[in-house]
Amino acid sequence: QVHLVESGGGLVQAGGSLRLSCEVSGYISHIDNMGWYRQAPGNQRELAATISATGRIKYADSVKDRFTISTDNAKRTVYLQMNSLKLEDTAVYYCKIVETWGATYWGQGTQVTVSS
Repeated sequence: QVHLVESGGGLVQAGGSLRLSCEVSGYISHIDNMGWYRQAPGNQRELAATISATGRIKYADSVKDRFTISTDNAKRTVYLQMNSLKLEDTAVYYCKIVETWGATYWGQGTQVTVSS
């Protein structure tokens, strides 16, 4: 059974930084892409950043140049370095893994709160 465990969320002042981690456990045959999504209260879940198995990276316009997604394949972990955080970055952040044949897995989410 596949599990995604996120960590690194918390409370930070505007302008600060946080690093989220998502560790994958269980058997996955081949990962097609890994990513971070976020959901603010009253909003739909939206993409923050994704990285494909070939290294192609995509960022939401709202986080471009502030967030960096990366992976450590040996540790089966995907990271999201978030710098210059803004109040509007406040959300629950979810890790998502998609296997090549389409199976999708989500983490339980980690809260990020940015204060003024």
